[in-house]
Amino acid sequence: MSKANYTDIAREAGVGTATVERVMNGRGGVRPELVEKVVIAARSLDYPRVLPDTHRGLLRVDVLMVRPETTFYRRLSKAFEQIAHSIDPLLVVHRRFVEEMNPQEIARAITAADYPRAGLILAVPNSPLVKAAVEAVAAQGMPIVHVVTRASEDQVEFVGIDNYAAGRTAAHFICRMVRSQGPVVALCHPIYQVHRDRIRGFSEYFRDHPGSINFEWLGFTRDEERFSAETLIMAMQKYSNLVGLYNAGGANSALIDVLRRSDRGRDILFVGHELTDYTRTALRDGIMDVVLDQAPEAQAQRALDIVLHRVGLTKIEPDRNPIRFITITAESL
Repeated sequence: MSKANYTDIAREAGVGTATVERVMNGRGGVRPELVEKVVIAARSLDYPRVLPDTHRGLLRVDVLMVRPETTFYRRLSKAFEQIAHSIDPLLVVHRRFVEEMNPQEIARAITAADYPRAGLILAVPNSPLVKAAVEAVAAQGMPIVHVVTRASEDQVEFVGIDNYAAGRTAAHFICRMVRSQGPVVALCHPIYQVHRDRIRGFSEYFRDHPGSINFEWLGFTRDEERFSAETLIMAMQKYSNLVGLYNAGGANSALIDVLRRSDRGRDILFVGHELTDYTRTALRDGIMDVVLDQAPEAQAQRALDIVLHRVGLTKIEPDRNPIRFITITAESL
């Protein structure tokens, strides 16, 4: 097959050959969106020439996340940073943190940009304002990928674990591992759909496997340490014979501290999410029993793979299956 030429690139990009010539020779005077089309077309046709340095960093992907103080989102941010250094220099990955409880700020960050964007990756909570912003941008043809949690159910791809299965897995471990009869409680941050999915899976497992161990109570923690600690203390006071705890959200460190200070702490089988310094130590000390890790590094890679495919920088079809969560115990550290 003959090598691509300017005519082929022009046909692929939907522009004239004069535009292709100006872009490929760095002459300027071409609108940024047309430059983008020409460069993507040249890449997709394997045009046998290194693109001019003036086009490096032409495509920008914005990543919006929340809660930079948490280990999980620091891991996710670091993963995007590391991957960005290894991919085509044509692509720039810009990470930004927004306020979790401020849907107006999140919506503005989604819809408003002072520069052209080639794609948008979102790890933000869902709300009507955020959903409307996502759908407005998606309707313009912008590639958008949700990571970790969904901000909109329609038009947008989702990269994450099977959260319903994670909740059922947590319930399975508790039911199989506890050594005495008694109640089980769960904690979550209800603004996240994925947390609700986990709780639904957790609850339905108990419905499907009735026995002497029962899911009795659900507490809402906001994923905030002080509030999480107070909620667990209240649950332990309410159920003096508590045998199992599932935390579907964050703030594990606060829960670990409560259990560590309690005489009953090591008698409660504790399943939670994300491998961190706190949860690693708690597993070793017998305070925590099972950690279900979401593998944020794999989620970041998959999200960028989807954007790269959508903008034409790779022809490899990304995997659409859920990311496999990792089950970790003290014996597998």
